[in-house]
Order: sequence, then structure tokens, then C-alpha cells
Amino acid sequence: LPQQATNDAAMASKTLKTVVFIGSAKNIVPPWGGDSRLGDRIVGHVKSLLATRQVAVGGDTIKHDVTYYDPIEVFGEGGALAGDGELRAPHFFLGQAPPAMDAMRDVLKAADCFLIVTPEYNHSIPPALASMMGHFGGSNFSLKPSAICTYSPGPWGGARAAMALRPFLSELGCIPVSKLAHFPGVTDMFEADGTPKDNEHRMLKQLPAMLGELEWMAVAMKTQREKGPPPA
Repeated sequence: LPQQATNDAAMASKTLKTVVFIGSAKNIVPPWGGDSRLGDRIVGHVKSLLATRQVAVGGDTIKHDVTYYDPIEVFGEGGALAGDGELRAPHFFLGQAPPAMDAMRDVLKAADCFLIVTPEYNHSIPPALASMMGHFGGSNFSLKPSAICTYSPGPWGGARAAMALRPFLSELGCIPVSKLAHFPGVTDMFEADGTPKDNEHRMLKQLPAMLGELEWMAVAMKTQREKGPPPA
């Protein structure tokens, strides 16, 4: 019992500041029917998982404090980047940015890791996602890890967007972890609120495995950032 008490005391709780970027800005039902935005099912699943996730990393219990950025809201009226989906005025070009834009920059600057949840548009990165992240300079993303979760109504699960995102995220400075999560046939796997239709579906194992790598990297990189910058 004394040994168990010592182990429990040593297992400190750490909370990662995690930013989730939602890639799709679609809000219209396609001509063939279905969801106005298929990704809401995946985002619902991600939210449910992150809200309850507690894992051991390096002797500490890791939890998440999550901020979600949805391009429909970010570029919409009153949003941090309202009316500038075309990226006419990036934050680092402005001498005095709007308060909401500064607030979004501050969240990104303080983040420990990033998770991208996106489909592929024309086999590549959705423009809303590239614009939302591209409004802010690489110094806000650098020396932090990222992870990529993609989805599609078809069999490939948005994998081509993930391949396009790897160099994009690397150049921003938030290096993507090796593991990926791809969800094909979304309506066959998830209810409208993101609840899995089959909790034993083998594809569901991807996201926790990828998050494990993200958390490990986030803790390691946070520790080193707190010690100081990399050598010049």
C-alpha cells in the first residue's frame, strides 16, 4: 500500500492545450442527398473521445483542453476571420488586428498540439482549411506536433488530403506524427452525432493510436520548449 500511494502521488495530471481545425466549410446538402457536412459526424466522434480521454505518458496522466475552429464560424459574421476566406489580410500583415483575430492567434500561440479533421477537396486540401491556418504565421505553430484525421463518403477516407497536408503542416512548423486516421464510408460507420454504429469496428482503433503518438510528441516538445529555443 505505501508503494501504491507513492506511485499514485507520482502520477501527475497534465493538460494539453489542443486545437482542432475542421477542414470543411460546406453547409449545403448535395444534389444526391445526405448530410450538409459529412464531417460533423467525425467531429462529433472526435469531441466525444477527447472529452473523456485520459492516458499515461511518461508517468503523467494526460488530458486535453480543446479549442475547435470551424471555418463556417471563423469566416462567418462575428468570427475571428470574418469575411476573409480569400486570405486578403493575414494576421502578420496587420499593424493592429481585430481583437477576435488577436484572440485566435493567442490560442494558437499557446497551443501544445494540433489536430486536423478534414475531407479532401479535388484530391487535396480544402481551401477553407488552408486559409484559416494560413492567416497566421509559422511562429504560432512551430515546435509543436500535429495529427491528421481525414474522411470521405467513398472508400479512400480522404487519404489524398492527408498526403497534401504533410508538407503543408511541416512548413508551418507543426510536424505531423507518423500515424494517420482515415474514415471511409462515414455514414455506414457513424450516427449523425458521431456515435459509432459498431463500437468494435476495426477502423475505430486508428484515432486513439494516432492520438497516442500526438500526446507523446506534445509532452516531449512542450518539455523542450519550456527549457528554451533550439540552438541558432
